Amino acid sequence: MPLFKRKTFPLAELPNDLEPHELVYQVRFTEEIFRGYDEYLNRINLYRQRVWMCKVSGKTNLTYEEALLSEERATEKVHQFPKELMEPALQIIQYSMLSLKDLSDMVAEKLQERLYVGAEIYGRKDNDMYPCIVSKIIEDDVGKIEYEVAWLDKNKEVIETSVINGEDVIQKKLPFSRKFLKSFIRESTYRSAPWVLHDKLAQSYGISKNVPENLRSKVSFKDGLLVCNKRRKNGEEAKHDLENCKRKKVDGSEGDEPVEEPIKYPIDDLLVQPDADDPVFTDRPSPSRDFNVPMECVGDLLMVWDFCSSFGRLLHLWPFSLEDFENAICHKKGNLVLLVETHSALLRLLIKDNGVYFSAVRERNRKLRITLITWTEFLCDFLEMINIPELCAYIATIKRGHYGLLDAHAKLGIFRELVNHALETNIVREKLDKFVEQRQALGATRREEALEEARKKRKEKERLRAESDVDQVMDLESKGSASENGNHIRQNGDIVKKRNGEIRSSREDSASEKSGSKQVDTAQKKMARKQKVEVKVPTPNGNGKDLSEKEALERSRDDRKEVIGQSSKERRREYYEREIEKRFIRTNSLGKDRNHNRYWWFQRDGRIFVESSDSKQWGYYSSKEELYLLTGSLNCKGERERALKKQLEKFSSRICLEIEKRSKDLAQRVALEEAVLRRSSRVRAPPRKNPANAFLEYVNKWKED
Repeated sequence: MPLFKRKTFPLAELPNDLEPHELVYQVRFTEEIFRGYDEYLNRINLYRQRVWMCKVSGKTNLTYEEALLSEERATEKVHQFPKELMEPALQIIQYSMLSLKDLSDMVAEKLQERLYVGAEIYGRKDNDMYPCIVSKIIEDDVGKIEYEVAWLDKNKEVIETSVINGEDVIQKKLPFSRKFLKSFIRESTYRSAPWVLHDKLAQSYGISKNVPENLRSKVSFKDGLLVCNKRRKNGEEAKHDLENCKRKKVDGSEGDEPVEEPIKYPIDDLLVQPDADDPVFTDRPSPSRDFNVPMECVGDLLMVWDFCSSFGRLLHLWPFSLEDFENAICHKKGNLVLLVETHSALLRLLIKDNGVYFSAVRERNRKLRITLITWTEFLCDFLEMINIPELCAYIATIKRGHYGLLDAHAKLGIFRELVNHALETNIVREKLDKFVEQRQALGATRREEALEEARKKRKEKERLRAESDVDQVMDLESKGSASENGNHIRQNGDIVKKRNGEIRSSREDSASEKSGSKQVDTAQKKMARKQKVEVKVPTPNGNGKDLSEKEALERSRDDRKEVIGQSSKERRREYYEREIEKRFIRTNSLGKDRNHNRYWWFQRDGRIFVESSDSKQWGYYSSKEELYLLTGSLNCKGERERALKKQLEKFSSRICLEIEKRSKDLAQRVALEEAVLRRSSRVRAPPRKNPANAFLEYVNKWKED
């Protein structure tokens, strides 16, 4: 049974007074029964934590179910222990006070010696190895092992007997490893230090249950199990035990109860428990579920619309909104242009691919031109080709020209098969391969620009560091010159010096000054050469403006350049993101919450769709408030909700823009509907003016000629 904190974990008792027909909650792998769901959920969460230990193998950091499986496998291996060695092994284990490692080594050593008795081995005689049979093992008081052997001739007959040392025999390996022995010891006992065998196992092999004299004062039996007696310790013993405990902690050796390490987040969401340090989470809003199509058709509706919108250029199909597509699917009065054009675009793609559908159409001697009149014939050819009984049942209705009377389930089922076959065409696959290559090229270019920008920043830092070093050198030089030469003035563009009332030009005095600043100039040139920068000596200008004002102007200019550079980087980043998104490959979900509900966002619709874990329920969020509440309800300690929150924050601004756009469209639609209702019936606007009926006026502006 798995151990919790290295101790046996008691299972929950059966509830009292259970009725035969009472509904209860049962844990599958422990068969525990609970009346309340909260108790059941708490126990399941505990079993899913990696705090369990396999009693047989000693493996840790397992879930309860993993520990059960580990024990089962380890027990199967332990049962393969050689029967002839079982009794001597159990004799050694019973009431031993050794550690597990030392006990397993001792058992291995003793069993290895037992293997020699009656076995034919090779022993050393006259500095050579000869065959012999061990007849007896002799052990003296100090533990030295000797073997009484019978030497054999070539015919395997005994020629003589003698006693040899243990070092003079070739060792015979045990048929199992030390790791196997440790598992065997754990499986055979119910406690350690002292190790005590299970009663049934001890009785089966005649192992005595009498406690040795040296342990009788330390242990006793309680409820048929051996327990250690507890007694008060004096001051010296308590101090000694405290030192041993500290030493064990420093050495990292095993103790009775390991110190629980803090949980490293994120972990599986279902294992996250409420904590006092948690932030205040918002209540997650309930998603809206007012779809026009049946709930089981929402997934197909989104898939078909997303494909047609994403590959509109390839299909030569003018994009339409999800609401228009949903309304068209539910409309039953005639064949709408929106659905006719969508079917025709998908069928044209299949014909262009020159695949199976193209051959099926050619066999019927049809003209390869799909019109508003002949599109149903091509659609029926497709349904006959795929030969799905559920969809073939609608062929007669379509041929009679009553496609519009089909229910939403039938229409979306036909669209689903058309999209699946379109995805398998060479035209779409080549387009996707091209997009993949372009996305990779854009990604490589973006990485190269990032590396180049990093190199420029590094060079700029080196340049600034070099200039600062040069400035320090020049400061030292100017201080030294000022102390030696006195005041400096400028005359006719040259530096002149006033010395003892005589004014001399700097050009005339350069020779005398050269020797004084030779060392400083040399250091300055070396540093400039090393940093590969141009050394410029700052001098005051003739207008009376000091250097601090110039530096302030230069710094402000640099700040403006930096701001421009940052905005340029941002624009480049947005450019690459836009270009990569144009190369559409597939729509991925934003992520999952703790209950494995999946969240979807489509770039051409302002809603976040929620798909249940079993894909049977759908909903959506359509306002900023719902988006903020959803984001605030996610717990970052969980792996799934952390990833979902990261994606929501990444696309938050774009989602909000789409939500605002959709909200404006809905407000405009409501305003127009109210205006229509306020007018008299005599001047009522025609239905085509109502935005809610926009799907009735669809025109394919990208249609092929």
